[in-house]
Amino acid sequence: MAQDVHFEIKKRSPVRYAITAVATLALIVGAFYIARFETSGEVVFGKTLKVHYSPSYAGEERIIKFINDHVAPDYGIALEAVPLTDGTQADRAVAEGALAASIYQHQWWLKQVIEANGFELTPTQTVFQWGFGLYSDKYESIAAVPNGALVALPSDGANQGQALWLLERAGLLGLDKNIEARTAKLKDIAENPHNFQFKEFELETLPRVLESVDVSIGYISNFDAGKVPRSKGILFPKAPATFACQLVIGTKFLNDPNIIKLRQAFADKRVENYLRTTDDPLVAGVLTAVSED
Repeated sequence: MAQDVHFEIKKRSPVRYAITAVATLALIVGAFYIARFETSGEVVFGKTLKVHYSPSYAGEERIIKFINDHVAPDYGIALEAVPLTDGTQADRAVAEGALAASIYQHQWWLKQVIEANGFELTPTQTVFQWGFGLYSDKYESIAAVPNGALVALPSDGANQGQALWLLERAGLLGLDKNIEARTAKLKDIAENPHNFQFKEFELETLPRVLESVDVSIGYISNFDAGKVPRSKGILFPKAPATFACQLVIGTKFLNDPNIIKLRQAFADKRVENYLRTTDDPLVAGVLTAVSED
């Protein structure tokens, strides 16, 4: 999730959005049924493998393209980056074999998806970590944020847990010791020495509410996409490995020969080196190599 290419977050018609999403999925599934089944009805993956990315986050596409251009040929495969906005549709397509894999979700998000939908999905190796940041229009440092400040944070459970855990790690609040900190909710805040007030927003809207709150916390990529300069970032905590995004495969396809090659390509050390050294503004500082923390 990174940008210096002046993306804009625009409000789109829900009807148009739905039609576009359905049409995209229909094309994927249509191609799948035409090209991926043998007469036995079993899915057979060819040498060109479709990997999902979230179109709002161009850094994911860049990783897939890097692997396709510089790594995948050594494993005898090719990758095709497939955009699909709806993560649930993407996960369904991966579980059914219409897509070979996705790379957009960390283990806590995937857990929610599987529990809600019953998809048979298996995370394999981690690929990258999303940078998280605290931003403010009003204050130049976290130390300057006053008692009682209004803090915006993600409304979904998985990313709210990450935000609260990062605030705890920064010494800004304390969480209930009896719960798993990485899955914390607002109700699990046990210590709030700065008397912060919290307000929940959908992930993509966090940059847009920056003017109406004291601090907004979320993925750097969202703020880049919303044209919020990184100079307004007042704290960029180190991303913990537990929230690293993973290569997720449909469980029943794990032993497919070309899926095995796909997993090997994503595990190749050149991918980690690319994340550590690239100067691509869509990736550098936004998608990072997986830490040991």
